[in-house]
Amino acid sequence: MRTGGGARTRLARDRRAVYRPAPGGTARPSRPVRAVVLGGGIAGLAAATGLAERGVRVDLVEQHPVLGGRVSGWPTRLADGTEVTMSRGFHAFFRQYYNLRNLLRRADPSLSMLVPLPDYPLQHSGGARDGFARVPRTPPWNVLGFTALSPTFTWSGLRGMRPRAALPLLDVRSATVHRDLGHLSAAGFLDAVRFPAPARHLAFEVFSRSFFADPRELSAAELVLMFHIYFLGSAEGLRFDVPSEPYPAALWEPLARHLTRLGVRLRTATRAERLTPRAGGFALTAAAPGEPEREEQYDAAVLALDGPGLRRLVAASPGLGDDGWRARVARLRDAPPFLVSRYWLDRPVAASRPGFLGTSGYGPLDNVSVLERWEGEAARWAARTGGSVVELHAYAVDPGADRDEVRRRTLRALHRVYPETAGARIVDSRHEWRQDCPLPAVGSHHDRPGVRTRHPRLVVAGDHVRTDLPVALMERAATTGLQAANALLGVYGVRGHGLLTVPLRGRSAPLRLLAATAGGAGGEAATEAASRPGA
Repeated sequence: MRTGGGARTRLARDRRAVYRPAPGGTARPSRPVRAVVLGGGIAGLAAATGLAERGVRVDLVEQHPVLGGRVSGWPTRLADGTEVTMSRGFHAFFRQYYNLRNLLRRADPSLSMLVPLPDYPLQHSGGARDGFARVPRTPPWNVLGFTALSPTFTWSGLRGMRPRAALPLLDVRSATVHRDLGHLSAAGFLDAVRFPAPARHLAFEVFSRSFFADPRELSAAELVLMFHIYFLGSAEGLRFDVPSEPYPAALWEPLARHLTRLGVRLRTATRAERLTPRAGGFALTAAAPGEPEREEQYDAAVLALDGPGLRRLVAASPGLGDDGWRARVARLRDAPPFLVSRYWLDRPVAASRPGFLGTSGYGPLDNVSVLERWEGEAARWAARTGGSVVELHAYAVDPGADRDEVRRRTLRALHRVYPETAGARIVDSRHEWRQDCPLPAVGSHHDRPGVRTRHPRLVVAGDHVRTDLPVALMERAATTGLQAANALLGVYGVRGHGLLTVPLRGRSAPLRLLAATAGGAGGEAATEAASRPGA
């Protein structure tokens, strides 16, 4: 890999972003190649784009009628007769999501469909509040600035910390962080460091729950890697953009048009039933609603399904993969259920409220979005009615919880956070319960499937797939999708696609030296501290 590189990294503000050049080869295959991509989420769209742009004939098969996967949207009609778009909730398109943003540039080179939000404010029910708008973006000044400006980092709290246990934060190495810290939970790591309680709740646990996971189950390696990606390892800062219209109109319909121009056949509302290895390739058996199953032949296949979909397909395809690989797929775990509630209210949320707010200590409520602050569809409804469109998220819900009560508690928490909403009439509401996000649990990293399988023309992509690059969430999906395309292109001697990431290890030489001389970056100090009584 190379750092810098002029035009290669022009999409990154961070001059230390790392560029992985495209694998070499010819411009197109020497003979016709037909590939199937199973799954129309970010990973599948990235894989299909990477293959089609190099001349591979691609069928993309998606069981739902819409593209986008967990970032999709679908139409619904409100009680007042308005046609609107519902989705699975808010997603932040961070500036260090280089490969995802490069994918979106295929349809909109200027990314005009994305608009910035000014801050990432966090609020605790005890009164503590943090934000990042005034924090410098370049490490280590961002950490110093955040600590100096944050009311949650008090001198008394800082004196109680165990700095040596926090050393892994200073020299994160994407290739070894899971080996070093994957055996600890995020909660155990934070216990060992003894961060001040308000800072722990706001600066770490809010982010860990963005993985849809309880910190007691989340791998400490994932938490530390996340801190590296979004804060200490990148000069992009905690700045992010959001789509200016609902996901289908802003993102996936334009990208679908790009894919169609490349010759990709988009087979939506089609469920892949089984994939059977055959001499020279694979036979896919799939069916659309109301139609009989149909079998088609392909030279190569990309499994870009979510965890439940991948487990189902592999279980139904006994000839796919060896026993060890099949067992690893079967062991993939899903994060606990989560709730997305969207309310159309008859009066506005106070103008002083941020468009997005992360919360802690408000029962099940994890964040609040006021959609008309950035989304055109919501803004038009709010302007016409004088109301507001508010979305609430509750992550890592106990699977045995009473879902109606969770929904009621989440709404009551909104009334605590934004009291003016308590008197609002609910014009309409939508509630989505899902449980299909991957759980990056303690000790699970090396058990996850990687991009490559033992069959050179069968690859896997998604945010549940193992990769040594420092990526997470949507960016992991986009990156592994392009890695899957590159792996198949390499089989046919075709040039792949370059990738861009945040630095692969701690970017500050003095901080790396401190970590090495004071106890190493291998996590021994954190492990030792976590094992002490009372840690």
